[in-house]
Amino acid sequence: MYLVVDDSRMARKMAVKNLSLVINGQSTIIEAQNGQEAVDLYKQHKPTICFMDLTMPIMDGFTAIEEICNYDKNAKIIVISADIQEISMQRAKENGAIGFIKKPINQENLQSMLSTLGLI
Repeated sequence: MYLVVDDSRMARKMAVKNLSLVINGQSTIIEAQNGQEAVDLYKQHKPTICFMDLTMPIMDGFTAIEEICNYDKNAKIIVISADIQEISMQRAKENGAIGFIKKPINQENLQSMLSTLGLI
């Protein structure tokens, strides 16, 4: 099971579409539209990998990453964001993210990240 988190419905659809292509529809993909939903769904479903945006209402991705990683030290969270500032990437990594994909996401950059991390 995979969790895709983004406040933009279009960005979630794009991530889900590309992830479905990479995993050949072999797993369930659930969606959250903010960090709080992500934390709640993570605790409920314990997905294999979580794909997390950073800038969202209610709870941002940085906080959600930190809360999920405090809950599960083995959480695998990959950030998908347009915010490619070094400070943001560093903060996400410090909070527990294991990878970073720059938006817009596509099948190639998603597959490359998952392969690099040894997740597919």
